[in-house]
Amino acid sequence: MSVPAASVGAPLLEVEGLAKHFDMATGLLKRTRLVLRAVDGVSFTLRRGETLCIVGESGCGKSTVGKLVLRLMQPTAGAIKIDGSDVGAASGEALRAFRKRVQMIFQDPFASLNPRLRAGTIIGEPLENYGLGSGREREAKVADLLSRVGLRPEAAEKFPFEFSGGQRQRIGIARALALSPDVIVADEPVSALDVSVQAQVLNLLVDLREALGLAYIFISHDLGVVEHIAHRVAVMYLGRIVEIGDKATIFSAPRHPYTQALMAAAPIADPRAKRQEILLEGDVPSPLNPPKGCAFHPRCPHAFARCRAEAPTLTARGEGHQAACHLEQG
Repeated sequence: MSVPAASVGAPLLEVEGLAKHFDMATGLLKRTRLVLRAVDGVSFTLRRGETLCIVGESGCGKSTVGKLVLRLMQPTAGAIKIDGSDVGAASGEALRAFRKRVQMIFQDPFASLNPRLRAGTIIGEPLENYGLGSGREREAKVADLLSRVGLRPEAAEKFPFEFSGGQRQRIGIARALALSPDVIVADEPVSALDVSVQAQVLNLLVDLREALGLAYIFISHDLGVVEHIAHRVAVMYLGRIVEIGDKATIFSAPRHPYTQALMAAAPIADPRAKRQEILLEGDVPSPLNPPKGCAFHPRCPHAFARCRAEAPTLTARGEGHQAACHLEQG
């Protein structure tokens, strides 16, 4: 499926040097202090109507990036700007206004809905929290939102246990749309669903993006899902973006060895298709004790002396494409 291009112009959302560090106590008496660098200098932009997918192995920091953008966590460093206004340290009414514009779709549709509330109450709760509309106006809005996500208006009277997993996630999507946001952070929104249902929900998200001009930060480990919905892809490893670019370039001509390994490991539908296998040795290093130099060098088949001593920076490898690799930088 082709993905329409995002709108041009100034970025809607800008993330600059975003970091989240946690102080950790280790040892028998908890006297050894270490710093866990969950996110360490992440930067990207997002335009209206665009989907930026953040991918990487478990523990790479992609979900933490989503929580930081939503301001569910206070960043250690960095800036989060919407329409050029920095909200990284916003509080009170400024933070409340920002959260109206940036909403979230959660991973687990079974855990993210209050089982004691009817679907209509769940979807209408954001409207009530922000004091939007009268009772009748909210009911009409809820009915419209249910229709937008492919559910009948009478579903408003049902409890979450009366819905399938896919239907529950549609309720979660309707709740995220209630405040007419500009940006939606979707953290693994289809990973808990059956494959057949995943496609339906992904198509719904694409349709909503086109109809409402939404921008998505879509967090996933499933490259098949990413290929279906992304405009651009950011690949994370140990708290940092190691490559970022448009979907076609990342999937057809990745430049970072880690991205190449991810693409080589992704399953393909054609059993006759052949591609080079890239086997990575070892495990992802601990963010409590990351390697010096390039964090990927202990597992990289192309590592050389400079990789072990100096951390590479993201460098342009073409229009809108950047990779953090000494091999690419020469």
